Amino acid sequence: MNSHLNFGIEEEYFITDLITRRMACKPPVAAIQASEAALGSCFAYEMFQGQIEVASPIFTGVAEAAQYLTATRRTLRQILDGYGLGLISVGSHPLADWRVQQPTGHPHFLQLFEDFQRVARRSLLSGLHVHVEVPSHLDRIQVMNEVLPWMPLLLALSSSSPFWDGADSGFMSYRQTACDEWPRMGIPEFFEDQRAYDAYIGLLIQTGTIKQAGECWWSVRPSAKYPTLEMRITDACPRLDDALCIASFFRLLVAYAIEQPRPGSTYSPVSRWVVTENRWRAKRFGAHAAFIIEGYDRPFSAEQWLSLAQQVLGDAARKMGVENVFAQARRILCRGTSADRQRRVYEHALHSGQDVQAALSQVVDQLLMETSKAPHIRDDLHSVACES
Repeated sequence: MNSHLNFGIEEEYFITDLITRRMACKPPVAAIQASEAALGSCFAYEMFQGQIEVASPIFTGVAEAAQYLTATRRTLRQILDGYGLGLISVGSHPLADWRVQQPTGHPHFLQLFEDFQRVARRSLLSGLHVHVEVPSHLDRIQVMNEVLPWMPLLLALSSSSPFWDGADSGFMSYRQTACDEWPRMGIPEFFEDQRAYDAYIGLLIQTGTIKQAGECWWSVRPSAKYPTLEMRITDACPRLDDALCIASFFRLLVAYAIEQPRPGSTYSPVSRWVVTENRWRAKRFGAHAAFIIEGYDRPFSAEQWLSLAQQVLGDAARKMGVENVFAQARRILCRGTSADRQRRVYEHALHSGQDVQAALSQVVDQLLMETSKAPHIRDDLHSVACES
């Protein structure tokens, strides 16, 4: 078992006006330039001017990731605070209005707005993306097939986008619902191996459907730039502890997959149907969903599915030194996902007599606070601590 399996994390953030609590439409150029100068090559622009992204350096352990992302969030927060702005890491901004947001004027983004029109204009979404290296002698698609069935569980744990367009969407991850407006998102098509995947990409390029493989934005995909498998399904997490837990979980899944004699050999078209159904349940009900598990004739709760994960992945987790990931995931279930916590704040505010706008402002305040909170990491380089 490779206990030093390299990985990287991408976090997308909403820039927030600290007076109105709304997503900033046009942050001062100086604020963005200062942020880029502070983060260097790890800074990335996003589709909208009121969003930014951090693409981490390569990590070998969770504590290393915690240190970097804690410092990064703190740096961005300090810079933006000087302009009356704040930073929130969340799947959808409770008080964002897509109608007034301004596109980032980079050719790549402008082309997306031209190609996808209102779908792109409505795409005020922030995700947690995790890259994990896959040894070059392995078929990345077969590794992807091994980990795909677990993705709805990670989506449920990350769910942080219950509010959309100033109202409760009824979903725990409305972000994933909005993603379905785009082509080539959601669960990948069924591919037996890299050869089948390459044939599919070749057809799309040959027919002018896409220009490059990176225009397939599935929930999990082989990266077109790096020798990694990239998870894209999860919502951005306000609490860095949660983001680190989910990143560690995905890294563990990849590590387990690459140790199998035939990764992905049991994944079938039926498996894909099940993953697709479970994704729907996760985005609608989050951690409260009842999930389908192949080979069982009864639904599983998220807690039961997590227990199954510990049975399957426990030995691999111990070899990697990340066995605490299961306890941390249980703490997410116990205290509620971000979507759960947001709804509690919102409903409490409404019950106390506040109007919708004021209630959503309180949700934003909570998100600002949680995004600024440092994680709890044990001394073990590869362990996610479980204290909250």
